[in-house]
Amino acid sequence: MLDRPDQKPPPILRIDGLHKVYQASNGPVEALRGIDLTIHKGDFVCLLGASGCGKSTLLRIIAGFEKASGGSVAVYGFEVDRPGPDRGMVFQDYALFPWLTVRENIAFGPAQRRLASREVAAITERFMGMVGLAAFADRYPHQLSGGMKQRVAIARVLANDTDILLMDEPFGALDALTRSKLQEELIDIWKATGLTVIFVTHSVEEAVLLADQVVVMTAGPGRIDCQVAIDLPRPRDVSSPEFNILRRDVTQRLTSHIAPDRALQSVADS
Repeated sequence: MLDRPDQKPPPILRIDGLHKVYQASNGPVEALRGIDLTIHKGDFVCLLGASGCGKSTLLRIIAGFEKASGGSVAVYGFEVDRPGPDRGMVFQDYALFPWLTVRENIAFGPAQRRLASREVAAITERFMGMVGLAAFADRYPHQLSGGMKQRVAIARVLANDTDILLMDEPFGALDALTRSKLQEELIDIWKATGLTVIFVTHSVEEAVLLADQVVVMTAGPGRIDCQVAIDLPRPRDVSSPEFNILRRDVTQRLTSHIAPDRALQSVADS
């Protein structure tokens, strides 16, 4: 059973008929075609697909960093046409301000909203504690490990009082142990905050481990092939028969539409 109530709240994000075309030197390139997706508040959704299927492009359009060529993206019924504090993005490369300390990076958003200094300090301390970095508050990014930098990036987004946490392969550059630890911590943060999370990955195991729903995307141009509900209780055991049945099902769906050599690589990567 899911550890979320059966009755869904109203949609927080609705995507209808979305497509995206880039103008390249040799003519137009269709990156996304006919994307329809509804996500409810509190959902944890993984966008899963091989490189080039448009999952990161879709995430950037949701964030407001790119404009769609057609169709619509709406948050709480309001059209997305620019970045906003209701959508926070966490990148694989951290994107921290190198001249600011951990505390200052996390406080940047609340300070820009011109909150009272005491409120900024309280918000900063709360989320710095949530990601376990209170002891490193005065360190700079170059003094942190990769896992610590990603914790700062997550806390910085949370401090902006965001509704939707957008994550573009955030753990892809980390070693296996750090990645596993941050996956556990992300689930704890999601449960504690009630955030809606949209998480891009090319790893089947990561998608089945984290998500309530896995959205499998295909390339050429990017489309949604299927959506798979992950009805396993948390914490999830990657060695359990139930987990591996779902993992095989998702892998089969992911690889059924790609060439055999790419399919083998996708399975290896997962």
